[in-house]
Amino acid sequence: MADVKKIATRESYGNALAECGAEFSDLVVLDADLAGATKTGVFKKAFPDRHIDCGIAECNMTGIAAGLATCGKIPFISSFAMFAAGRNFEQVRNSIGYPHLNVKIGATHAGITVGEDGATHQCNEDVALMRTIPGMTVIVPSDDVEAKAAVRAAIEFQGPVYLRFGRAAVPVINDTPDYKFEIGKGVLLREGSDVTIIASGITVSSALEAAEMLAADGIQAEVINIHTIKPLDEELVLASAKKTGKVVTAEEHTVIGGLGSAVCDCLSEKHPVPVLRIGMQDVFGESGSASALVEKYGLDGKGIYAKVKDFVK
Repeated sequence: MADVKKIATRESYGNALAECGAEFSDLVVLDADLAGATKTGVFKKAFPDRHIDCGIAECNMTGIAAGLATCGKIPFISSFAMFAAGRNFEQVRNSIGYPHLNVKIGATHAGITVGEDGATHQCNEDVALMRTIPGMTVIVPSDDVEAKAAVRAAIEFQGPVYLRFGRAAVPVINDTPDYKFEIGKGVLLREGSDVTIIASGITVSSALEAAEMLAADGIQAEVINIHTIKPLDEELVLASAKKTGKVVTAEEHTVIGGLGSAVCDCLSEKHPVPVLRIGMQDVFGESGSASALVEKYGLDGKGIYAKVKDFVK
């Protein structure tokens, strides 16, 4: 897919905030000394009076955002996923989740595609952490179009939302006239009869590539983009599982507690079928280029193709 337009979803995040700033006067953006990297600097340039740099103090930033939310503002807090969800977990749980405040968390640089920054900065556990917080909505956009739509939807949504963005440029796959984003609703991208591939984030484009290769082998894979991990679109998941009888999940995240776990929670209770979870298999990442790591851990099109083909056989 070298000829496909590629944009990092962190870029989409910054651009979407700036685009929405004029329309939503209560929108306030807080950053932890990373405005250049998280791309909230785009909003800062357009609306300097509504951007607050809290310094390298994510926990304090969360408390400030909670206070702003009680005053009717729509605050976004921004940092790398490792800090926004990891270092910050207690504050997100107690200051945002427990009182169910209208704070949005824009977490960038998630997953192994952080690349050369290495395992300490490659947060592959954030979705699992955020899923456990009662009332927290968790969104993992797959491309530029979806990321922008997700930001707008989060602004219009009442309640806490965790949005996960990446550092590396990814293919734009949703630039179609009929594309529609709705929190809690998955998107059926390709119909199939032999196996269902449910993906989120960067693995959605990989799943589509894998489906093309599987088709050449006579295997018809249904591909579903689940951008909202919580609440999960159980209706779509169940309908596809009943149709194909086999389900594969793919995510740039640990298979423990993320998309794979959410799908298994649903299927084990309502329609048990064989499931294969593709993702980080209870291991930390490592330093390397984003492309090399995606290939090594089997999250590219070829990797997903090989695993799904073996699973179906």
